[in-house]
Amino acid sequence: MSTRVVVTGLGVVSPNGLGTEDFWAATRSGKSGIGRITRFDPSRYPARLAGEIPGFVAEEHLPNRLLPQTDRMTRLALVATDWALADAGMVPEDLPAFDMGVVTASHSGGFEFGQNELRKLWSLGSRHVSAYQSFAWFYAVNSGQISIRNGMKGPSGVVVSDQAGGLDAVAQARRQIRRGTALIVSGAVDASICPWGWVAQLAGDRLSTSEEPTRAYLPFDGEARGHVPGEGGAILILESEEAARVRGARIHGEIAGYGATIDPPPGSGGEAGLRRALETALADAGVRPEEVDVVFADAAAIPELDRTEADALNTVFGRGAVPVTAPKTMTGRLYSGAAPLDLAAAFLAMADGLIPPTVNTEPLPEYGLDLVGPQPRPAEVRTAVVLARGQGGFNSAVVVRAPR
Repeated sequence: MSTRVVVTGLGVVSPNGLGTEDFWAATRSGKSGIGRITRFDPSRYPARLAGEIPGFVAEEHLPNRLLPQTDRMTRLALVATDWALADAGMVPEDLPAFDMGVVTASHSGGFEFGQNELRKLWSLGSRHVSAYQSFAWFYAVNSGQISIRNGMKGPSGVVVSDQAGGLDAVAQARRQIRRGTALIVSGAVDASICPWGWVAQLAGDRLSTSEEPTRAYLPFDGEARGHVPGEGGAILILESEEAARVRGARIHGEIAGYGATIDPPPGSGGEAGLRRALETALADAGVRPEEVDVVFADAAAIPELDRTEADALNTVFGRGAVPVTAPKTMTGRLYSGAAPLDLAAAFLAMADGLIPPTVNTEPLPEYGLDLVGPQPRPAEVRTAVVLARGQGGFNSAVVVRAPR
């Protein structure tokens, strides 16, 4: 039998709550963190709303020596890691360095860092590092900074598969635990609300241009017009169930199943891969569709993508047969950080017996979904599915179970 891999620590940084408790309290009550961008003047851009994290002051959480060599994304990730380790009751110095690793994900990481490097390039000329080198280096910096700060010398890496990357990273972390590593820091935190990052996101032609926060991000709604980006995510501490129980750790839940696929080339006529990713994850977990208590949707808010997701859910579970929720309507899409935040929400839902709401959206009846919202729904949650898709055709699904 394969080693059961569990989550013992959560560290959350979210637009509607800094820290796990604040995030969950806000999410339960339907509090949104979406508003007009404040980190730069967005007036020249067609999209002006984002999910920004308020009240985060890096100097209050990190030593000053780290600040010059990091950007906002890395600072958020380092703090979320500190909180996740504390939640797990883990002191890194108590474990051998090679028994601990870091596997995270990145989608838009490096934009702010690269923007700053370009400014230096303009002022210093070719003597300074090129923007290309900056990005190549920065994709590994989050994982590297977490590893260095905590003395973790075991298996480490960064997964890059857009919004699906957060689930892919957790799956890779599970593999490393099963191969014998005692502890893996995983999940993702993303942040690219800066002018350069904003232009890059606009180029994807998926951003909502509405200026009304309650009507901008509407997955499965007849007025769906694209998504609102956000910053943040969640860091998870993974270890084997046996090791967690030996040390008396609180277990949030189990990473029970995983599936990933790539969509066929556009125009080829092939079926989108989300359904197969979902079925693979259920099979990996040994879970029947009727055993799933809730699905955390990818919720693209692009009509054709919403249709694809609804079709996949209806095919696997039956029309309206499983509750579906999208709490990211309160945060925006956090790119690689979105799905780990949904994993955290799933574990919190299990502990509270409450499915978090989907705010603002009025789902079209034709989608056939039992979409939860705008109020949370009391329910016993023992098994949940988290879905994520990324531009380029990435599809990932993870099944999580409540502690035994």
